[in-house]
Amino acid sequence: MHLELWLLLGSTLVLSAIVAVRLSYRAGLPSLLIYIALGLLVGEAGLGIDFDDAELAEILGLAALVLILAEGGITTDWRRVRDSVPAAISVSVAGTLISIGVVAGAAMWLLGMDWQLAFLLSAVLAPTDAAAVFSVLRRLPLPSRLTGLLEAESGFNDAPVVIIVVALSTTDASAPNLFELFGVMVYELIAGGLIGFLIGWLGAYGLRRVALPASGLYPIAVLSLSVGAYGVAAQTHASGFLAVYVSALVLGNSRLPHRPATRGFAEGIGWLAQIGLFVMLGLLASPDELPAQIVPALIIGFVLLLVARPLSVVLSTFGFRLGWGEKLFASWAGLRGAVPIILATIPMVNEVAGADRLFAIVFNIVVVFTLLQGPTLPLVARWCRLRDDENPRELGVEAAPLEELHAELLEIRVPPDSLLGGVELFELRLPPGASITLVVRDGASFVPGSTTALRGGDTLLVVATEEVRELTERRLRAISRRGKLAGWFGETGA
Repeated sequence: MHLELWLLLGSTLVLSAIVAVRLSYRAGLPSLLIYIALGLLVGEAGLGIDFDDAELAEILGLAALVLILAEGGITTDWRRVRDSVPAAISVSVAGTLISIGVVAGAAMWLLGMDWQLAFLLSAVLAPTDAAAVFSVLRRLPLPSRLTGLLEAESGFNDAPVVIIVVALSTTDASAPNLFELFGVMVYELIAGGLIGFLIGWLGAYGLRRVALPASGLYPIAVLSLSVGAYGVAAQTHASGFLAVYVSALVLGNSRLPHRPATRGFAEGIGWLAQIGLFVMLGLLASPDELPAQIVPALIIGFVLLLVARPLSVVLSTFGFRLGWGEKLFASWAGLRGAVPIILATIPMVNEVAGADRLFAIVFNIVVVFTLLQGPTLPLVARWCRLRDDENPRELGVEAAPLEELHAELLEIRVPPDSLLGGVELFELRLPPGASITLVVRDGASFVPGSTTALRGGDTLLVVATEEVRELTERRLRAISRRGKLAGWFGETGA
């Protein structure tokens, strides 16, 4: 096929996937299902494109997963997830091991699998999928603690599972025993987390002090640092997936220039990675082999959904003060997506006996149970009486460096329901070194005076020196949430 035909086919698939996002959003489904359907449509049973290279699929899939994890970390609000991190780590490690044990036992007892294939199947199915979780949960009005738990879990749980799947797929005498595997896992997780944090912190430190000549370079630099964290961790035999997520989380929540633009760029790359990944996985699947594994997939899927996932959530969150409604929802919201399908290619590449059957079972489980769980999440949230506890009066802030003045220009968008509305400029009590230089209102701009009253929907241009930049932003956030008496209410804007 000529280059122009490949480009035409590629652009058509991407545009179709973009349209599908709108359809899936209205239906409450993760868009991954439509992307997989597009892959099946152009595959060997559709347009006839033959793709059966499991090794190439594994490489491309892991690369796409790195970008998706980077996007997830960059766009995750640390303030929402920080209180949930200990519980998320517990679910990601202890909960994952519990889920693996339960599903493996069911696979050996109910499907007659040998121990290696049973544990491989259970390990492959253990992690929740970052792309599926982010695309569905961020649309639901849920408590920040619960959303933070599920988002952080989906970012953390890939790392330990990859270690287990790779170890179980090794068929030679060099495969580690149980104690060696535990030691390797502890080292890789700790080292990966530290490498990710260090690269994220150093990268943020450097970007704050180097004024790049074009604003579009900042998003590229942030994403490159996150991907680089994966490479550094992998070279030191640490967990690259944890490194890329942690570094992206640090960078995405650091005080960087053009932060909203960086988030938008990361979201675009994440969508593109998702589209390419799921279409490729649809191409890799053989439709003729899938129906034969429907019944085993349903058996294992319901064991995972109704037994293993709830048990792992309840036991691993013991002592973290989660209500039963939150635990029930977290059990139902353990969405599987691309990660299990990608992991299922590792045994295929290593020529493990029964790997093709395992891939078909996993593929069926992802499709069927995403169809079951995705659209029902809003209903389950209502049954569990969950609602958003976040205050909607949050400012949008974008910063650009003014290198020669040793200052920064902040562009602040005031939400319509912000308590900044009606506050006069002198009542803001901004620190010395900060000044509102321009107000954009209803498409027109003007220089404000000390008695100018702000309104919801205004855009403010604020010049602040480097020393008071953070204090200025915190003060404006505090007033937006609690009004001009924020300091007396204990609101710090943090």
